[in-house]
Amino acid sequence: MKPIVGIPSAFQEPQSKFGGGASVVPQSYLRALEIAGGVPLLMPITDQESTLQALYSRLDGLLLAGGVDIDPVRFGESPHPELGKVDAQRDWVELTLTPWALADGLPVLGICRGIQTLSVAAGGSLWQDIATQVPGALQHTYYPDYPYSRLSHSVQLEPDSRLADFLGDLELEVNSLHHQAVKDAGTGLWVTARSPDGIIEAIEGDGEAWVVGVQWHPEWLLDDDPRMRHLFEAFVIACQAGRDGKKV
Repeated sequence: MKPIVGIPSAFQEPQSKFGGGASVVPQSYLRALEIAGGVPLLMPITDQESTLQALYSRLDGLLLAGGVDIDPVRFGESPHPELGKVDAQRDWVELTLTPWALADGLPVLGICRGIQTLSVAAGGSLWQDIATQVPGALQHTYYPDYPYSRLSHSVQLEPDSRLADFLGDLELEVNSLHHQAVKDAGTGLWVTARSPDGIIEAIEGDGEAWVVGVQWHPEWLLDDDPRMRHLFEAFVIACQAGRDGKKV
């Protein structure tokens, strides 16, 4: 049986008179998981912990997707003037689920906002706006006027990282669709990739559990770079191993 991977949804404002908003996940994440052999399970925006517990009990892995900014109250800071839109209910859902997954050793993959969620869940912090808070930083906000697959800068991987192992390289060219970034990785996580300006581009768990967060968007690079498929495949393999009671 294929592993089930939960993906917390984002809240979408009402698009017509027929709805009061929706819980949504971009198709790009679902496609990436399915190509890798996983079964995506959309987890709705909710304020019911019992709903999350019921869904969580069925999961073999957790994927934290991209999206709007995380409310800085979650990491003990006041809002920066360049803070973007936040979603308090999504923050609550993801920051409820992620500590459960980390405590249970459930495989976790965080992408863009997801790496930031992973860090905050572990007690870390974020740069709220790279351009104004990090002197000498490269441009990282290659959206919305550029293709999401645009390769914008390189990242250097730590040689003893999981990423270096299953991607097979120590340097990658990646896309860049963010204005926030991890400042402090948090407890139990270590930095495994940076861009040339020092911005954190990947973090991993420092234990046996499969925990990886990347700041770029590998789901938009699947058709151009087979190494990005390897990332999702490695994640799904870890989810399958957990379902089968094995270690990876």
